[in-house]
Amino acid sequence: MIASPLLASPGPVAERPAEMLVLLAALALVPVALVMLTSFLKIAVVLSIARSALGAPQVPPNTVVTGLALVLTLLVMAPVAERAAERVRAGPVERGAAGSLSALARGAGPLKEFLARFARPDDRAAFLDVATRLRGPDRPAPGEDDFAVLAPAFVVSELRRAFVIGFLVFVPFLVVDLVVSNVLLALGLTQLSPTSVALPFKLLLFVAVDGWRLLARALALSYAG
Repeated sequence: MIASPLLASPGPVAERPAEMLVLLAALALVPVALVMLTSFLKIAVVLSIARSALGAPQVPPNTVVTGLALVLTLLVMAPVAERAAERVRAGPVERGAAGSLSALARGAGPLKEFLARFARPDDRAAFLDVATRLRGPDRPAPGEDDFAVLAPAFVVSELRRAFVIGFLVFVPFLVVDLVVSNVLLALGLTQLSPTSVALPFKLLLFVAVDGWRLLARALALSYAG
């Protein structure tokens, strides 16, 4: 009986199981990192608030809002990814799990710089204090550049900025709602829904100022510099 070549000689996957496990673990964390450790978080929240401010919660649909946020995130994070790839290529080439972890640590440097740049100092200080207390007095205190400190500080900072921008986006549409409601009340048209009447005017206002372009451009440029 002739043995199959696939059974006779193990492939590269069988020869490097530890490296494959590290790679699979890293791939499993990619969706979480994309949502929480990039510009996607703020962009998606602002776009969702803008859609709610228009008064049409299903237009554009969730797929379109998420897709636009993802496209803008790829635009913003492209320089970070390029710097990470350069650092990985610049380091020594090592095989095995240790080499994969070393390359991953080098590639994470630009991401940590990105998080540190947009994490507010008071948020970093707050989570540094939390991390120090959780570790206890018998373990070394974490540094300000640890992921355990930068990640939550960045998320909280981005949420704060997103809500501030969302408030500024919401105000003009709220003014339109108030004006339409007062006009209907003055005319005695109380049987009409102010929300339904105001929707065309809010859409007209948003289109007139080219709102999607202005909003997308402003969100992308908020990470410039």
